[in-house]
Amino acid sequence: MPDRLLSLPLSRIDAEALPRDRTRLDEAALDELTRSIAASGLRQPIEVWRLSRPRGAHRYGLISGLRRLTACRSLNLPKIPAFLRTPASIPEALAAMVAENEVRAEVSPWEKGRILVEAVALGLFDTLDAAVAGLHPHLTRQNQARLRSLAHLVETLPPGLTAPEQLTQRQCLRLTAALRAGFGELIAQTLRDSADTSAETQWSRLLPLLAEAEGAPEDFPDPQGPTPTRPRRLLHLKQGLTIRRERSPQGWALRFSGPEARRGGLMDDVFDAIEKWFQPE
Repeated sequence: MPDRLLSLPLSRIDAEALPRDRTRLDEAALDELTRSIAASGLRQPIEVWRLSRPRGAHRYGLISGLRRLTACRSLNLPKIPAFLRTPASIPEALAAMVAENEVRAEVSPWEKGRILVEAVALGLFDTLDAAVAGLHPHLTRQNQARLRSLAHLVETLPPGLTAPEQLTQRQCLRLTAALRAGFGELIAQTLRDSADTSAETQWSRLLPLLAEAEGAPEDFPDPQGPTPTRPRRLLHLKQGLTIRRERSPQGWALRFSGPEARRGGLMDDVFDAIEKWFQPE
């Protein structure tokens, strides 16, 4: 039996019945779509399925067409054309949404990882591997491995990253590698220190850490590798002083921050201590 085309009241459609793979809609693209619908009507129906249990006024769950539904709601249209699909399960409906969005508009790497994590957290899939296989069954093993890496980033990245959906695939992979190399605490500190900055400024502050993480094996030529307590990259002192070490073109640099770092004589004290260490009397 073919899927039916209905004309549904917008109030009957639950846009949040599925976890969405887009965390934010592009405002310019949405505005363009809204003006197009206002001038020429909606050319492509959305896709819904009938909820087994109504949620308030909602009788249908949205599979695909969030931008179209949002645009029609902003125009205060009473109804919207919708194909009534009959997925066998919620995971199947979620897979249909993911496939539709992959065709119509590129989903960011972060959003691809986030929807996998959320699907497992909601109990739609038992494991991350099952979520990758269920939502992206036609990808190669290499591309599925990249998706698992993106999901790992979403799970482990400390909070505070500005606009993560703007990250490129390359940026995501660099962050994942740095976390696996043990730079999580330092990344967390950097994100806290740059919480009120733009995405570009925040990324520029992360770059030295990522470069250091990528060069970590060369920094420690010992075949046994770094020990559990070495290398030390971040030190918090009770006096209100935080010391970070950073890779520089000439070697290493120490960055001092916190209330104690504003004391004028701090650097003199540091110089005195270093001089006694390397050049004892």
